[in-house]
Amino acid sequence: MSAPNKAYDPVEAATLSAGELQRMQADALAAIAAAANLDELKTARLAHAGDRAPLTLANAEIGALPPAARADAGKRVGAARAAVRAALVQRQADLEAERDRRVLVDEAVDVTLPWDRPMSLDGARHPVTTVGERLADVFVSMGYEIAEGPEVEAEWYNFDALNFPPDHPAREMQDTIFVAGPEPGERSGKVLRTHTSPVQIRAMLTRPLPLYVVSPGKCYRSDALDATHSPVFHQIECLAVDEGLTMADLRGAINAFVEAMFGEGLQTRLRPDFFPFTEPSADVSMQCHVCRGASAKPGGEPCRVCRSQGWIELAGCGMVNPRVLVACGIDPDRYSGFAFGLGIERSVMVRHGVADIRDTLEGDVRFSRAFGMEA
Repeated sequence: MSAPNKAYDPVEAATLSAGELQRMQADALAAIAAAANLDELKTARLAHAGDRAPLTLANAEIGALPPAARADAGKRVGAARAAVRAALVQRQADLEAERDRRVLVDEAVDVTLPWDRPMSLDGARHPVTTVGERLADVFVSMGYEIAEGPEVEAEWYNFDALNFPPDHPAREMQDTIFVAGPEPGERSGKVLRTHTSPVQIRAMLTRPLPLYVVSPGKCYRSDALDATHSPVFHQIECLAVDEGLTMADLRGAINAFVEAMFGEGLQTRLRPDFFPFTEPSADVSMQCHVCRGASAKPGGEPCRVCRSQGWIELAGCGMVNPRVLVACGIDPDRYSGFAFGLGIERSVMVRHGVADIRDTLEGDVRFSRAFGMEA
């Protein structure tokens, strides 16, 4: 790919000739046409239409020209930049179409190929489904209602109403998957929800108080897939808003949930943490349901579930931040609330000793059958 032959020098702005502009435009168009893929096109865009591109610098220095020359120089520079932008848009469309055609060829499946193994029509319910239903049943038995919401969510519900400031790191591309707007590079104001907390906002805006809801569902984050992380995962959160709720009520709900889900007599532990939408906030750990903490004591047998720590991190929790209540039109002087949530895949891994979250995503029916119909 060709690079600009000469960087734009602001000192020469007053004597910028039509020939110089034509050279800059020709260099840009040649680099764009030579881009063989989208990565090379991005490099060409930065070099010839970025903040330090020759044409960009030429446009910035028009103000230094004599008044009589500014209008003509502005027209010439504007026309050159418009030609470069049009070439970028067209080349982007061509390369994307070429990529899509190549994918169709590379991933084509020949359905006429012979097969020699009988196809089984027997399936199995996925453990994430069954554990998610059991988690929801635990909350329903405690008097909570099921609440659901869209997976493509407005940023206001996903961030603003939950007290995420505009510069919060979670809003950046490395954490959030934004839905593209109608123009290239433009945001639509919508995201693939990063948690199920927006469902709680919708519930507080539409349901009467007091409010006790649980919201299970699928979430999305721009995480690399490894043994403990997935860009697509399931989460379940509970929310209670009523008069006089305190951390004691939150602790009681957590204890009841842990005993119903993992076994009676298990201890829980809360340690200070931070979440924008709760204050105070805490991290929830429960006593290992396999070794009951014995592996962490001197002479205890090693435990592969808790790695001989005696405790398993389970969820995040806290009292609903008054700013969240205000955003939903609820008087924080009269009402208070608590919330806690956990990952469903994480619960499957803890409950059944699954070491790699990728096992829950592969879709291999043999993995699901290992759990039977009831997980």
